[in-house]
Amino acid sequence: MAHKTLHSNQKLFTLSLILLSLSLLIFFIFFGSKNNVVNRFKVETDQPNQLFTNPRWFDLIQEESNGDKKIKVGLVNFNEEEVSQYEVHGHGSLVDTVRVHFDRVSKVREWKDFFPIWINEDSNLHPLTCPEIPMPRLEEYRDLNVVVAKVPCDGWTSESGMRDVFRLQVNLVVANLLVRSGWAKGPDVKREVYAVFIGHCGPMPEIFRCDDLLRKEGDHWVYKPELKRLKQKVLMPPGTCQIAYPFGKTDNARQNKLKNRQFNHREAYVTVLHSSEAYVCGAIALAQSIIRTNSTKDLLLLHDEHVSPRSLTGLRTAGWKTRQIERIRSPFAEKGSYNEWNYSKLRIWLLTWYHKVVFIDSDLLVFKNMDWVFQYPQISAAGNDRTLFNSGIMVIEPSLCTFEDLMLKSFKVGSYNGGDQGFLNEVFTWWHRLPKEVNFLKYFDGNHSLDREKIPDDLSAIHYLGLKPWMCYRDYDCNWDIKERQVFASDKAHEKWWQVYDEMPERLKQYCGLSPHMNWRIKKWRRIAKKLSLPYEHWKIGVTDPRQYNLVQ
Repeated sequence: MAHKTLHSNQKLFTLSLILLSLSLLIFFIFFGSKNNVVNRFKVETDQPNQLFTNPRWFDLIQEESNGDKKIKVGLVNFNEEEVSQYEVHGHGSLVDTVRVHFDRVSKVREWKDFFPIWINEDSNLHPLTCPEIPMPRLEEYRDLNVVVAKVPCDGWTSESGMRDVFRLQVNLVVANLLVRSGWAKGPDVKREVYAVFIGHCGPMPEIFRCDDLLRKEGDHWVYKPELKRLKQKVLMPPGTCQIAYPFGKTDNARQNKLKNRQFNHREAYVTVLHSSEAYVCGAIALAQSIIRTNSTKDLLLLHDEHVSPRSLTGLRTAGWKTRQIERIRSPFAEKGSYNEWNYSKLRIWLLTWYHKVVFIDSDLLVFKNMDWVFQYPQISAAGNDRTLFNSGIMVIEPSLCTFEDLMLKSFKVGSYNGGDQGFLNEVFTWWHRLPKEVNFLKYFDGNHSLDREKIPDDLSAIHYLGLKPWMCYRDYDCNWDIKERQVFASDKAHEKWWQVYDEMPERLKQYCGLSPHMNWRIKKWRRIAKKLSLPYEHWKIGVTDPRQYNLVQ
């Protein structure tokens, strides 16, 4: 009996030891791992420790570069204390860090200084210049593998665009460093270079493409840029205070650098028709005008189901390749307004089988070959007003991730006019100014009213704002008949459109006829103009346009 009791006590003692050991082990694991969890959480959520203790991007770049060689890192927009912390807590012998020195752009400079309303493009006396945005001495940083930059994000929200000169400077500094280091050994030797941006607003998408984003975690954005595209961006002026000339017209040194590096991919002029057939005639005339200039580019027209088979036949006969799309509603446009479905234009970013496209509204006509415009990067356009561009002609680089980003932003980012132009100007705040001859706006306010009949003959394209020529009698510009629209009136520009019409084959002219409703509307406004005795007295002109008698249903 005593033996059994002793044996039971031994078993109980052994079990107690086991339980005590397990308890100690659990205690050690719990409290030991707790500290590790705290440290790991701190690394992933606390930006300074994340940057200095265990940079997330390091292993990714090591993996991308296929080796354990030393990585030279340039630090942009870091102070001395932050650089010293990085050197102490970094990856030791695997990382060599250098702080990139540059003078910060003057705080008195504003965005409008770099993106003025208008510039004098006709002056040959004083070369167009932009305010200075200081850059580093690039020759001192020509062997960097990675550029890490803290992005200034003050004032940035996902609901509005950001026009901050210092943020632009930081992005341009990074771009210039990468281009210089990527081709440090000559134009034919390209090194792999990376950019890491730290900040919730990320880099400027106009400079660093989403297609080049390797990974985004928290406030860290890791990019492996395509250097040829990035090179185009750093050669552009810092703003629209200077015309961004095509590469063929730049200085000899720059031309020699790029002589053998031009992209050789498919390119196309693209227009979009949606919601009605009101612009079918305009699109037919547009295609014919481009073909007259001996363009070598494709012509692609995107349309929705509201364009009839008959009209599609005419559009294809005129020279367009056609592709049907589903239209996109403008979230900030009023129901039934003229721009309710203008966001359909965003579909052009889905044309990824093209390297570049030039979007062109169907109320434009082309008079000179404009194929040279394809040499410009995204987004290049002519000025419209304030710091804004006109979306009637734009150089676009198709991209699936850009389209997805635009669609996500379309419900958050506002539009000053409810349409695509206002939206795109908020998303792409940094753009390149094409000369006004590329997209001559048919608009004449009080300061320019005398210019309406002095339209230059060497224009590349005219943008027919207001009532369109095919919606008027050919005898005169019917914008004269409506007081509020007289800013769009020009008989000279009107005449130039009809000259293209006259050269079109007869089988295409039938798509430019007047419907009974169109004819009624023209006559209504002529009667109102007569009743009001509007100046310029175009309502007195005797109409001879034969289309008024051959109305189409």
